[in-house]
Amino acid sequence: MTLMAGCAAGESAGSTGSNPARVAAATAEAGRLRALLLPPPQGMKVVHGPETGFFGRLEATRKGLAAVRAASAERPECAKAAQLDATEPNVAGAPAAVVAFASDKGSITEAIVSMPTPGFPAPLPKDCTSYTAAVNGTKVTYRTRELSMPRRGDQSRAYLTTATGGGQDVQVGTVLVRRGKAVLSLLVVGRKVKRDGLYELGRLADERLAKLHG
Repeated sequence: MTLMAGCAAGESAGSTGSNPARVAAATAEAGRLRALLLPPPQGMKVVHGPETGFFGRLEATRKGLAAVRAASAERPECAKAAQLDATEPNVAGAPAAVVAFASDKGSITEAIVSMPTPGFPAPLPKDCTSYTAAVNGTKVTYRTRELSMPRRGDQSRAYLTTATGGGQDVQVGTVLVRRGKAVLSLLVVGRKVKRDGLYELGRLADERLAKLHG
């Protein structure tokens, strides 16, 4: 599982720029999403954003897919499994807001995407719970398990991935929540990601997301 997926530079995000009224509406919706993003957690600072716009055109999205393409995975389909696929036109052209925080202990990235119709990433396929990839010349093994997080919103899932390679272990906690047509994604990266902390972060993010239609 990668930290972010999206359109590579030069890929189409659909006809998002051809209709001024649609662009104006999407800009307004992205502004509403931005207001729902989490504030910096204690001890962390903003390192990216808040960034708003069409999901497939966000800098964070493009950089994420570029990282996926730079890695040579034994099962490439696993790199973008269990997350919104921004190479899909409906996802790429959806209004979104992204922010990232970091400290010397790790990072948190949050994205909220307002989908045209209700949609949610499919569960992680069983054959993607463990796979390897070459990242900057280093063999990395990814092992993922689904967590029993309390249900949030209309649909939710949480995962914990351990990436092992180059004599180091890094963990990635993922939370996905859908409320109506809006989907939020949280990615928590660190040497050790605590489940209780991940669940609490998901609760706080979901409480803010609930205000979208409140």
